[in-house]
Amino acid sequence: MDLSILWFWIIAVLFIGYFVLDGFDFGVGMSLPFLGRKDVDRRVLINTIGPVWDLNETWVIVAGAALFAAFPEWYATLFSGFYLPLLLILLALIVRGVSFEYRHQRPESHWKKWFDGMIVVGSAVPSLLWGVAFANIVRGVPLDANHDYIGGFFNLLNPYALLGGVTTLMLFFTHGVIFASLKTTGDLRARARALAVKAGVITIVVAAVFLAWTVISFGTSVTAVLAAVAAVALIGAFLANLRGAEGWAFTLMALTIALAVLALFSALFPNVMPASNDPANSLTIENASSTPYTLQVMTWTAAISMPLVLLYQGWTYWVFRKRVTGAYIEKADGARADGARADGARADGARASRRSSSVGSLNPQDSALTLAEGLRSDHLAAEQAVTASGDDMDELDAGLNQVDAPPAGS
Repeated sequence: MDLSILWFWIIAVLFIGYFVLDGFDFGVGMSLPFLGRKDVDRRVLINTIGPVWDLNETWVIVAGAALFAAFPEWYATLFSGFYLPLLLILLALIVRGVSFEYRHQRPESHWKKWFDGMIVVGSAVPSLLWGVAFANIVRGVPLDANHDYIGGFFNLLNPYALLGGVTTLMLFFTHGVIFASLKTTGDLRARARALAVKAGVITIVVAAVFLAWTVISFGTSVTAVLAAVAAVALIGAFLANLRGAEGWAFTLMALTIALAVLALFSALFPNVMPASNDPANSLTIENASSTPYTLQVMTWTAAISMPLVLLYQGWTYWVFRKRVTGAYIEKADGARADGARADGARADGARASRRSSSVGSLNPQDSALTLAEGLRSDHLAAEQAVTASGDDMDELDAGLNQVDAPPAGS
């Protein structure tokens, strides 16, 4: 096989890995308003993807680097013509990553609510715009003889591309909700399964229309087969979720996304960026690829590094394979509070030690005065603590008397 053709399909595989793995991250992020009734629920959802989201995101970096090295003409045309949507995707990914790290830095509810909203936006925007971008690549965009994009931003917002964006949005949302049901327990798990059923119905309809449009307008016989199998896998995921087989539902959703991406790349082949205004201006695998020597070096590098990356990522998922529970979150909070109390006790001990040392270094009269002042301050602190405790007990007694009191008029 020609190395340029091989790298066309390697890039397809890299984008499949990204959409399958970061796709459920996006879906979990978008599910926060629907499943996160309380803060513990939202923290559980975030913790389901906490150990892996940044690792999943590296797939798009590798895909972009491979695109730059293997097809520099494709990379240049894509990133210059699609500059604004790709910039919005980048900003959304940055906002999402910052929100994961900063959400827990302060206890105030409005602080957490603000970052929860940014997680939702940072998940929804890429989910929508990746579909818009890939649909436009398959459909074709206006290019001049130098393969430069000559359209505007609103040329990218055509009906087919917008439908592609809604399709990826719903696919990732359903994928993420199924993953949430796979990784949680109790009421949250049940609500995630119910939401996956509702989202699944919409996803099936939207995906069916988009794949049919792709096959009819731009596809080949291979595209039709891949799209049909993707549709079957999507329906299978829906039925598996109805039966509570979350593992199978998640696997079939991953297969659906993988086959859908393959269908788009098969519709694109052998072009990499079709010109909608003049087919002669299209970028193809042949005229957009790097030199054979560059592709050869890249092939050897990928053959050595990719198995190691896959082994490491597989090991990471194995380590974090268990479900996340609300009890786990509460236990972690308790351990954190115990640690804070222990730190406070150590600080008190250190202060007492310093006081003793300073007392011992004075002459007997000054030592007696210093010790007396220290005892007096400790006594006053103890009195204040007892008074506060008494006030708390009075409030508790008043509350209990109010609860035990018979209703008025009884």
